[in-house]
Amino acid sequence: MLEKMKQTAAFIAAETGDFRPEVGIILGTGLGDFAERIEVSASIDYKDIPNFPVSTVEGHRGRLIFGMLEGRRVVAMQGRFHYYEGYTMQQVTFPVRVLKLLGIRYLFVSNASGGVNTSFSVGDLMVITDHINLMPNPLIGPNLAELGPRFPDMHNCYDRELIARATRIAEERNIKLQYGVYVGGTGPTFETQAEYRYFKAIGGDAAGMSTVPEVIVARHMSIPVFGVSVITNCGLSDEIGDHEDVQRQGAKAGRKMAELFMEMIRTL
Repeated sequence: MLEKMKQTAAFIAAETGDFRPEVGIILGTGLGDFAERIEVSASIDYKDIPNFPVSTVEGHRGRLIFGMLEGRRVVAMQGRFHYYEGYTMQQVTFPVRVLKLLGIRYLFVSNASGGVNTSFSVGDLMVITDHINLMPNPLIGPNLAELGPRFPDMHNCYDRELIARATRIAEERNIKLQYGVYVGGTGPTFETQAEYRYFKAIGGDAAGMSTVPEVIVARHMSIPVFGVSVITNCGLSDEIGDHEDVQRQGAKAGRKMAELFMEMIRTL
């Protein structure tokens, strides 16, 4: 697996003129338009990258975008991979491994999620302070000792300094933030009412089908992570959600998320 990662990183480096990104950004459902804010120097479709999975979910464009954002070299994943698509956890997290080999020093992750905390409203931005993993752990199997330890600590999954920076920026720019614990499940079904009550009982504030595997792998490689969930539906309400509505709500709230991400990246 490590050799495949190195092969993929070498291919991307050759395609981008050895562009060395400082920040990696993973854009969730309905949030892909953020990439339009990047001064693009190179773009590669996932299907053209050796060993890369291909995104099969509507709302995930499926390409890597390289360029400048607020004076920083960034790479954005316009679309991610999910366990429910039939990929292994190693395939789901493969791109994060490759981004590390390309040089990223920070990882920003975003997702669309269902609100568990009843004080949340549709369109809120929730800064992820911690997570609960209900998926297979991507580190199961032989350890890649060259990239990280066998038993990585998860105490500071979501970097406290980056969370504090986000809080300051939000106060200055009058951006409302919520804070909470993200519950990562397998999907692809939206959760039942009983499952949402369970998530609330075990300490969750929002729930979704992504992000957690990527963060585990990033922390395995000692990459500081900042994460935001866009609350696109309230799971404990009687409203029936669908993927199209998630995309619409994600696109609306994505403008606030973009403002927050851009200022954070500018001040890193």
